[in-house]
Amino acid sequence: MIRPVIARSATPHLFSALVACTAVIAILCGGTLVAIQLERKTVHWIAPRDFFIKNQGLAFERAAARRPDILLLYGSSELIDPIPNRASDFFSSAPTGFQVCPVGKAGTTSLIILQKLGALGSELRDKKIAISLSASSFLTPALRPEFYAGNFSLPAANGLLFGDSIDLNLKAAIAKRMLQFPDTLAEDGLLELAVRCLASGRPVDRLVLMAILPLGKLQNLMLDLQDHFEALVYILGGGKTVPDWLRPIHSHNVRLRKSSNLVQETESSDAVLPARDARFRARITSATEWTDLELLFRTLVELKAEPLILSMPIDADAAKGISQSTREIYYERMRELADRYHFPVTEFEQHDADPSFLIAHREHPTPRGWMVYNRALDDFFRKAK
Repeated sequence: MIRPVIARSATPHLFSALVACTAVIAILCGGTLVAIQLERKTVHWIAPRDFFIKNQGLAFERAAARRPDILLLYGSSELIDPIPNRASDFFSSAPTGFQVCPVGKAGTTSLIILQKLGALGSELRDKKIAISLSASSFLTPALRPEFYAGNFSLPAANGLLFGDSIDLNLKAAIAKRMLQFPDTLAEDGLLELAVRCLASGRPVDRLVLMAILPLGKLQNLMLDLQDHFEALVYILGGGKTVPDWLRPIHSHNVRLRKSSNLVQETESSDAVLPARDARFRARITSATEWTDLELLFRTLVELKAEPLILSMPIDADAAKGISQSTREIYYERMRELADRYHFPVTEFEQHDADPSFLIAHREHPTPRGWMVYNRALDDFFRKAK
């Protein structure tokens, strides 16, 4: 007589729980649809702006990628420095038929950019995008951990590794590089496990990876919901970001400055020229950024995107005491790598060591430099496929 009573009393509770779960799912789905609609409607207002949510999340990048009249421009601190004529401002009113949507902040390098692009996946198929590269990244031996941590995005990394747009072998190569920055993986056990399994390449680890794949995709869904929630708050708040206490997952937020290594090495004008040339060649040869750039190019190939590579010239300060023939090594290697993947590259080599093109010690285009940049972007976007 006791068991039927228990069964009858449990049934209403089960039904209530089911109703509550259904209501929560409906609210989340409804809120996500509202957020997506608002993202689409406000994308031209959002596109020229640079702010934390757009850089760390994917919602606004995805909305921009879906618009035929917006060009995504990935880069570093040059994109957010409020210099006259910078691309995001110059094209904000679409004077030639399109806007530029900047994505990046100080310390952004190829490894960070490829994670963002890989997470966007099929959204970039046949899509024109531009990537701005800083010469200083290829003149330092290794990517500084604080630079990488300050730009690391869990939605982007998770979306790349648990997405379907990138080949498993390429994921494994990317994972090996990500594993060299363990602090960024420590905050999420699932992502860290996926990275380690991919990097090892052992059959047993591949089985583990297959087992956790559904969890990874579920986490992608949860991160997307959070991303859309933050985007919704930003839009409804007229540009105000979500308070930190409302963020269930905190991204790394490190204040970064450009490395001063090059400045320090070239300050003295009386150093022996051959010695400087030798050090310059050694830095180019040992820079891990070349490895990351090739991984980025491989990612672009698999996504079937149409990129323009904008490679900044070597600035006047870094060029002090370095012969022109030695500096040419950098440009030749960039051209050779771009040609290997059949990507157009604009190196602005004619502005090598030109103080009127880049701001001294900052490696950011001057107002005049930005106009040259803008001309290259305009020619690329309006060129027929």
